[in-house]
Amino acid sequence: MAEQEEEEHDTTEETIAPSLPPSRVKRIMKLDKEVNKVNAEALFLVSCCTELFLEFLAEESARVAVEKKRRTVKLEHLRVAVKRHQPTSDFLLESLPVASEPVLDRPKAAERNRGQTSEKPVPAGTRPIDDFFRKDS
Repeated sequence: MAEQEEEEHDTTEETIAPSLPPSRVKRIMKLDKEVNKVNAEALFLVSCCTELFLEFLAEESARVAVEKKRRTVKLEHLRVAVKRHQPTSDFLLESLPVASEPVLDRPKAAERNRGQTSEKPVPAGTRPIDDFFRKDS
């Protein structure tokens, strides 16, 4: 009887495979100057933890969006979700950009699209995303 339960337990065991690309996670981990080599087990654990954290942020942000009767999750929803969870707020809130102020007078679509060949101005304190992946020489 005990052997049969053990066999059933062994066959129902799932393998966990992170969906984040390991090479990208490894590259991000190596951006820390103190990290020289990354063990396969450490890479696996960091990938799984990152997925769990992103899932948590997405669920909490979606919950805030539903509370505000919105169908699209926006930066303000993410900020509220982070503020509500103190451990996350301690390290992540200062890294999130401040939500832009709402525009009172919105121009009509025809006026907005007419004559716009230049790019929109970039908010203060932003940088291109590829700066994150460059190594300092």
